[in-house]
Amino acid sequence: MHNTRIIDNDVFWVGTNDKKSPLFESVFPIPYGISYNSYLVLDEKTILLDCVDKSGSSVFFENLKYLLKGKKLDFVVINHMEPDHSAALGDLILRYPDIKIIGNSRTIPMIKQFFDFDVERHALVVKDGDEISTGKHTFVFYTAPMVHWPEVMFTFDRSNGYLYSADAFGTFGTLNGNIFADELDFDRDFLEESRRYYTNIVAKYGPQVQAVLKKLASLEVTALLPLHGPIWRKNISYYIDKYQKWSTYTPEEEGVLIAYSSVYGNTENAVNILAVKLAEAGVKKIAMFDVSVTHPSFVLSQVFRFSHLVLASTTYNAGIFINMETLIHCIAAHNVKNRTIAFIENGSWAATSGKMMKEVLSDLENTTFLDNTVSLKSSVKQDNIIEIENLTKAITTSFKAHGKQTIYEANTINEVKIEPEAFFKITYGLFVLSAAKDTKSSLAGNHSGCIINTVMQITDDPKQIVIAVNKLNYTHDLIRDTGKFNISVLTTSSDFDVFKRFGFQSGRDADKFAGFEEHCKKSNNGLYYITRDTNSFFSGDVVSAIDYGTHTLFTASVSESAVLSNGVSLSYQYYFDKIKPKPAPIQKSSGKNVYVCRICGYIQEYDGELPDDYICPLCKHPKADMELQN
Repeated sequence: MHNTRIIDNDVFWVGTNDKKSPLFESVFPIPYGISYNSYLVLDEKTILLDCVDKSGSSVFFENLKYLLKGKKLDFVVINHMEPDHSAALGDLILRYPDIKIIGNSRTIPMIKQFFDFDVERHALVVKDGDEISTGKHTFVFYTAPMVHWPEVMFTFDRSNGYLYSADAFGTFGTLNGNIFADELDFDRDFLEESRRYYTNIVAKYGPQVQAVLKKLASLEVTALLPLHGPIWRKNISYYIDKYQKWSTYTPEEEGVLIAYSSVYGNTENAVNILAVKLAEAGVKKIAMFDVSVTHPSFVLSQVFRFSHLVLASTTYNAGIFINMETLIHCIAAHNVKNRTIAFIENGSWAATSGKMMKEVLSDLENTTFLDNTVSLKSSVKQDNIIEIENLTKAITTSFKAHGKQTIYEANTINEVKIEPEAFFKITYGLFVLSAAKDTKSSLAGNHSGCIINTVMQITDDPKQIVIAVNKLNYTHDLIRDTGKFNISVLTTSSDFDVFKRFGFQSGRDADKFAGFEEHCKKSNNGLYYITRDTNSFFSGDVVSAIDYGTHTLFTASVSESAVLSNGVSLSYQYYFDKIKPKPAPIQKSSGKNVYVCRICGYIQEYDGELPDDYICPLCKHPKADMELQN
């Protein structure tokens, strides 16, 4: 029996779930199963985006039959040729013999390698940037080589902003009815398996992932539709930010991963002692894995999560213990970098595993190897306790060298630079403008910010922008007095709270950054910029100011800019349609007109018409934004 789910209007999920297979690709345990996603668009011409694994082909074809209702299937897009997504292609051709297969120049030869039907008769070859219209929908194809096969491409539906992303943004785990990430607790149910999927399947190709993220940065993506796992239609920038970190091999958080092998329990004793001493030294995030019990795919996932690694192994057959050797080579093969690594070795007559582990990992880029290797002879002795204490100090000292930062703090920009790509994020949208009386002061209320809707780049060399700021805003006065400001570009994942915080209260009366510290950082000019639900920021030094009555137009040279995420810039229209709450029904008072501010929702009762110089007391917008309620 068919089992489909509507995504939006004429777009449907027609995929399947596999809860029975113990392994994925015959190597990775999948205790929570895996989904094989496929998508059908019922336009004037029908189009299927990828197929499914053979294990789910029966339900898959039931799904197509049910939704097509006898209609012709015109196209199938092969974003990824790996058999877990294309195994059903041969049967699809038999059922729909007139179908056209859309793929790139690398896809078609691969189809011929797997199948014996007349591929050329069905092939429709596309290049990077080519388009195909099916009626209301226009699909644009972007090659994504080695993410994680050479033929991979992404398909972008320009009509609705849907990005069909092949294996990118996928995860282990089945879809248990809820196919959207916002319908479930993603961090609880999928984040670990998402990280494990990326690190084991895609992570070797971090530079290629980076290239694709940059290629897609200019697209207004409203949903991510991967071939495994949930569909992202809200807070997309959160998940893209994960890929940004993983593909740049940036630790998600400061902490220590301890992976060990222990034949008779003595090496395990040493790492347990180390873990306690680290905890006593104030390290809060410590994870431990016995590599003889835990599959290396789970441990590798945690390698990508944490900043510090301790690898402890017995010396076995004059080499590294078998299971630890597997993990070590796995770390090296996936090009892990930007880590601090320490070793514990054990051997009854020749403890050399530490040296050998370091040799295998010696080519990892930007990796610090601590010299404080703990060397055991059979079991832990008092001299080893001193070595363990010294290792503890070395690890905690390296934390302090990094300022004991979380990943968000570690990304604070220390080198002043301007990223040209950041300017592509500027649209006619909404922005958080921030400024301060004294950037060196930590006094409450010293920093302030407001919401503005006018930011524009006016020159490229030198890079200059112009902003318009209402004179009633406290932030306006701070910029006038100091000549400095930051702009944070909001994305469509923003919620109404950020507008209430920065738009509907005055910095003269409230500390707008109080309780918001974890969602902002300081740039090199000492001012805050927003990191949550933003895609870029700019630091400006005012070069001129022109008085336009209610507003001042500040022209500024850009001293710093950076791309923060691939989130879609928030437009004014999107704010009104999707974010701003709808006003509740209003009870009119006798004899008075009721006006509602279309910006913030403020309700004003007034005898007759509002005066021309009326200003909304909440958001400071003029009379033109007050709507009379009938």
